[in-house]
Amino acid sequence: MPGPLQGLKVIEFGGIGPGPFCAMMLADMGAEVIRLDRKADKGKDRGSPGFLASGRRSVLHRGRRSVAVDLKDAAHRDKVLAMIDGADAVIEGYRPGVLERLGLGPDVLLARNPKLVIGRMTGWGQDGPLAQAAGHDINYIALSGALATIGRKEGGPVAPAAMIGDLGGGGMMLAFGIVCAVLEARASGKGQVVDAAVLDGAALLTSIVCELRALGLWRDQRQTNLLDGGSHFYDTYECADGRWISIGSLEPQFYTLLLQKLGLDKDPEFARQRDPAAWPALKARLAALFRAQPAAHWCALFENTDVCFAPVLTTTEAAAHPHNVARANFFESEGVVQPSPAPRFSRTPAARPGPAPFIGEHDDELLA
Repeated sequence: MPGPLQGLKVIEFGGIGPGPFCAMMLADMGAEVIRLDRKADKGKDRGSPGFLASGRRSVLHRGRRSVAVDLKDAAHRDKVLAMIDGADAVIEGYRPGVLERLGLGPDVLLARNPKLVIGRMTGWGQDGPLAQAAGHDINYIALSGALATIGRKEGGPVAPAAMIGDLGGGGMMLAFGIVCAVLEARASGKGQVVDAAVLDGAALLTSIVCELRALGLWRDQRQTNLLDGGSHFYDTYECADGRWISIGSLEPQFYTLLLQKLGLDKDPEFARQRDPAAWPALKARLAALFRAQPAAHWCALFENTDVCFAPVLTTTEAAAHPHNVARANFFESEGVVQPSPAPRFSRTPAARPGPAPFIGEHDDELLA
């Protein structure tokens, strides 16, 4: 496939969550990605075990080829090693030590292919007290400090559907790490291991909170801060029809425009934009105002202005929004609507990804 990573060859040991997302990102950008799936699953398209009962092809597995192998079989391991010999990078998401026990650890792989980049994806990291413990996205972002910042003051933290941990803190960081290491290997001639942990990446994503705390602008209580729904001018509001809208009028000029459009620009109480003591009362007044009209009314009033506004859409609705349609931010493949590759490149644009392969679909051409 075309794209800025054309010519990069990656071998992906099949897994779930952040590893496949990393591989998807690389494949979207033109890398040749070969996924090693379990021989016992040949002919299936699981995506993630048990999650594709609809029979539709996986989104996270798009754009690459699949071979079905038994890593406990010596003959299969030899074929895997032969493929890795010609690769630039490997992606694996096992618990620490599993790859070594299979005879495919970094020492073995780097001895055969000194320029190889080995991307290792775990939840807790390759070492540390929790390295061997089971976990999931919600646990990793909890320990990183990210989860505590999400949710309403009167309720508990709200898990954000594996986006901050598995995808953002995990898969995206691993993709970045692999590209960094490949660039370095092309200069030095030496590969290395990339230790990407969901915990580490999620912690990095809390940088904005650490920045605000350093400036004296963050309290460790949900919905009391500038950017966590504490302020009346940066939050979501329910409308008369049960739909929701988002307001992000942070800067004074945007806030002034919001008040003008709502007919509140002469109200002295709303002049207290940066006074946290005034926020609860002002939020209550805005909430009552927004509940008086359906979301379509507020879209007509605010959309495409400098109020900093957007309706809160489902992913299905987002795919149909005129702006997303104009930028082709979503596409449909075999009945599955999914996001398009991002970011965009002026000279080496990525193509629309092909569908996910069936497990073992490319055995004949790749294992010969």
